[in-house]
Amino acid sequence: MIIEIDRSSIDADLVRRLVAAQFPQWAGLPVEPVIPGGWSNRTFRLGEELVVRLPSAARYVAEIEKEQRWLPMLARELPLPIPEPVGLGRPGENYPWPWSIYRWIDGTPAEKGPIKDLAAFAGDLGAFLVALRQVDTENAPPAGQHNFHRGGDLAVYAHETEAALDLLGEAVDQAVCREIWDTALSSRWEHDPVWVHGDVSAGNLLVRDGRLSAVIDFGSSAIGDPACDLYIAWTFLDATGRAALRRRAGLDATAWARGRGWTLWKALIVMAGRKDGAKDGWAQRVVAEIIRDYELENA
Repeated sequence: MIIEIDRSSIDADLVRRLVAAQFPQWAGLPVEPVIPGGWSNRTFRLGEELVVRLPSAARYVAEIEKEQRWLPMLARELPLPIPEPVGLGRPGENYPWPWSIYRWIDGTPAEKGPIKDLAAFAGDLGAFLVALRQVDTENAPPAGQHNFHRGGDLAVYAHETEAALDLLGEAVDQAVCREIWDTALSSRWEHDPVWVHGDVSAGNLLVRDGRLSAVIDFGSSAIGDPACDLYIAWTFLDATGRAALRRRAGLDATAWARGRGWTLWKALIVMAGRKDGAKDGWAQRVVAEIIRDYELENA
């Protein structure tokens, strides 16, 4: 039986009770929600040095065990700080799933900046992704349902993409979008699977002193095709930053085509859903950026 709970029930009081019952050494530390606290996991600051993350739905629970097992190994091989698990919580206090405590990492999400030099930021990110791809993959989890197929076969989302295009009609450039999508589906990662982060978004990249300083939230990580990690190129970077990432990330044109596909799928389904006006505006801008970049490359 799949258990679900009301996300609003995951609050600071629940965290205090869970910590007091299972980690008495940290009982009494102040608990404050992190804003924004994420969707797949609710996030809370615990004192000055710790952070608590609790899955908000059953489909995100697999992330906890994965991060507990693999983050310490990945941290030893990567050039920037990533989350360090320091405690694994059990279900309790009417909360049904395992949860984690990590060391707090200082920094501001890149979406809030400020970033001194976006090209340098993109180059640092490219170097991080290269290092991530070089980490040993023995026994690592392959892409699949547990991480929403990040690093897997983009064709998994073909039906969703086609349905979104049909629904959007003249709201998007159908011919170009379908050409971009078909190009993305026309190639595969022809090498051994490598580590992917799976959610390289501006909210998961921390900045200090204007430079990239840490990468967080590895819940969507797995091994597979690294094209999905190029999502940031069209959702956050400008043309100069995108070019810097492309130079440093060391991936060929087919990977970039698949990266466009991953990003187009996400933006189209957000546009088609139209549940949030702000997100709909974001999605329109992303689709426009993808088309602009694609047409420049194929001029």
